[in-house]
Amino acid sequence: MTALPERPLPRFTMSQSPSSRDIQSALPSDAPSDAGQANAAALGRFEALLREAAASGRLVQLLLVAYQGGVADIEAQGQGLQRVMARPVLLRGQPHLSLVLRFPAKDITRNLALDEAWPTLGAWLREGAFRNAHLFTPTQEVQLAFSKKGKATVRVGKAPGSEAAAAPEAADQASDPAPSHAHNRDKHRLLDLSRPFLRELGVTDARGQLVPAMSRKWKQINKFIEVFAAALARSPLAQPPRDQEPIHVVDFGSGKGYLTFAIHDWLRHTLHREAQVTGVELREDLVRLCRGVIDKLHLDGMDYEQGDVRDYHPARLNVMIALHACDIATDHAIHLGLRAGADIILCSPCCHKEVRPQLLNPHPLRPILQHGIHQAQEAEMLTDGLRALLLDAAGYDTQVFEFISLEHTNKNKMILAVKRTQPRANDEVVAQIRDIKAFYGLQHQCLEELLKADGLLPA
Repeated sequence: MTALPERPLPRFTMSQSPSSRDIQSALPSDAPSDAGQANAAALGRFEALLREAAASGRLVQLLLVAYQGGVADIEAQGQGLQRVMARPVLLRGQPHLSLVLRFPAKDITRNLALDEAWPTLGAWLREGAFRNAHLFTPTQEVQLAFSKKGKATVRVGKAPGSEAAAAPEAADQASDPAPSHAHNRDKHRLLDLSRPFLRELGVTDARGQLVPAMSRKWKQINKFIEVFAAALARSPLAQPPRDQEPIHVVDFGSGKGYLTFAIHDWLRHTLHREAQVTGVELREDLVRLCRGVIDKLHLDGMDYEQGDVRDYHPARLNVMIALHACDIATDHAIHLGLRAGADIILCSPCCHKEVRPQLLNPHPLRPILQHGIHQAQEAEMLTDGLRALLLDAAGYDTQVFEFISLEHTNKNKMILAVKRTQPRANDEVVAQIRDIKAFYGLQHQCLEELLKADGLLPA
């Protein structure tokens, strides 16, 4: 993050700023037109939810995106503002909002007292400086969006990933009751920065301090463990007598092993479960690196092997992980997990090439799918939607959700499948798969064909 010279905080004035009376009136607009009144209602609702979240201590973050221009002090800092991230902090015992302005090559931080922050944010929103605003609490995401014609709407939904951590059994482990407002807050994590593997992998320095360039990776690691903790808590692996059994984890395409080492450390040193964790990676240099870390730290119950998901056959497997497996490699990974009877399957798909060449543009979607970007998005949705349905048919409770915010990675979709303790009929799901394929004219889907070849689905 770029350090700024000491100088008075800017007032974030608009190039065509409204009167001070309008700014101090907070978010709602005083425009008398019908459109203005509709926008005032939407802005007023968003303001009420924002202030309520802040007053109750549940405000996690406010995110402003799609900058449209018009704020003189922002534009004085450079071109290409990507987003503004605001979070509550305490400075000298007083509540403030810490605003991070993200540019392509730098971040600029401003800490504003609330009596300055609310009017500033209100002016930005009412003057259309940003097209979208996202308010995050531990359980909700509230979106304020402006259409191309300037119409404001407010939508309220669940916070990203909240469904994945919604199991009551895992609530104490997998989520925080409310965000901390300390300026340099140390959010409760399921992992500790003092763990030796983080130092060896370059996440922390020799003093155990987080390397600034690794802050996003650190968030990703913790989010992954949070999702896994919630899944484990509601899986057969947490039910007697299996809660005393060793857990066998195989992580395909494990790379440098950030998540592989993290899940091993959490299982053995936090949860105190006997675990055998194996990373499987095709690149020899990364296998050597990770084996060196394992040997240096004398890690029991961990191994790193060179191999590929298509030809690797583990002796035991309770948890199958495959993050960023390209195209049908994800299907082969899921298939391996199903054949091995995995209790938990975690996939983050990458590259969706199989379905798109087959995709028809059925009426009435033809005008929409004539655009290449929409067709690519439709192919991705279909591919992962069919994978989720096939896992459902195979006896798993399945979710598809945003693993971590786009702020941290653009490969952020997670397919999470937890084996059911009680089987149920899959005829309806199989029929849904057949209907979807017929509607889009799909002839082939790799995972379905693998399951049919094994007799796990009707041919």
